[in-house]
Amino acid sequence: MKFLFILLAKLFTFAKGGKILLSLGSILLSIFSYAQLYGWPYATGFVGLIFFHEMGHYIAARQKNLNVGLPTFIPFVGAWIQLKEQPRDAETEAYVAYAGPFVGTLAAFATYYYGRHFNSGLALALAQAGFLINLFNLIPLHPLDGGRITSVISPKLWFLGVPLLIGVWLYHPSPVLILVAISAIPQLIRAWKYDPTAPENQAYYNVKSSVRFEFATLYLMLAIILALMIENMK
Repeated sequence: MKFLFILLAKLFTFAKGGKILLSLGSILLSIFSYAQLYGWPYATGFVGLIFFHEMGHYIAARQKNLNVGLPTFIPFVGAWIQLKEQPRDAETEAYVAYAGPFVGTLAAFATYYYGRHFNSGLALALAQAGFLINLFNLIPLHPLDGGRITSVISPKLWFLGVPLLIGVWLYHPSPVLILVAISAIPQLIRAWKYDPTAPENQAYYNVKSSVRFEFATLYLMLAIILALMIENMK
């Protein structure tokens, strides 16, 4: 483990190409860390599913011509892409946010059907983890993907994510949930003070009703599908 941390630190010293090496190094470090608890096959598949989720965000951001960095992983915390410029409007933010759990769900389904076809318990366990990860990210609470998606409807919806996050904590306490809760506090304050008539809010959140309906439908459909798959695998 010490060797890998030193190796990861060395990657910071590269100028050109360093970002690719850093992303790759963080992936390898995550695989190694998870492997100590769950074994190499599961660790590799688990990190792979998260990678597909993050690449969904990455590709969507590139489609919207946003300056975005490659995924960075932190073991037992998760991963993210670095948006070097913020979305221009709520519709763009929702599009980039939705792409992550959407692509992640496709990867989980592929893993699920592989597991069913070849009767692989490992693949089925990974698929279940993939469904859980993507459903968790749909909690309508900023900075989770669900909060970014539902912001196209109204930031006020973030308050619906609070009891959901508490429910997840009661079911499975985790330090990651504490980090999410801390990160959400400034956004909840912002939502509490949200004034739809303010010029800056009108400029960012003023989208067509059809766009709001589209994202609300896509959001609910994906959440229902993920919930049904998780229930089906119990």
